[in-house]
Amino acid sequence: MSPSNSGPAHARWQRAEYRVDCDPAALDLALIHRFLSEHSYWARGIPRALVERALANSLCFGLFDEHRQLGFARVISDCATFAWLADVFVVDQARGRGLGKWLVECVLAHPQLQALRRFMLVTRDAHGLYAGHGFSVPEVPANLMAIVKTDLYSASEDGMR
Repeated sequence: MSPSNSGPAHARWQRAEYRVDCDPAALDLALIHRFLSEHSYWARGIPRALVERALANSLCFGLFDEHRQLGFARVISDCATFAWLADVFVVDQARGRGLGKWLVECVLAHPQLQALRRFMLVTRDAHGLYAGHGFSVPEVPANLMAIVKTDLYSASEDGMR
């Protein structure tokens, strides 16, 4: 699968009436913030300013039908050796159509994300979706380390210190 336009940062895929688009100007920031802050388990309460900063520093993928945005994913990467897939969602009314699977296919097909040594993510409930794209539990999970700050977004007025 290859994107339909020439600029890799603004890659775009089309499938029937749906498209995945990497153009930041196409993103519905209000929808993304609302989903993440109100409906996700991983970013509940996240301030809009933090969402804006995260998107500005990520490769973003919007999933759209002819009229509106239906889903989102973003990748944090050096575009050479490593990438982290984050904030993947499809709104409730568009689920069950294979769009989440297709969104992840498009992410993995992006020209800037080819031949990476490691592509990682964290999920609580979508292991089947990601396993279908080659993701697996780390062979030696004890090798992974993290700093995790729970309830960070409720710790301060704007989520930033």
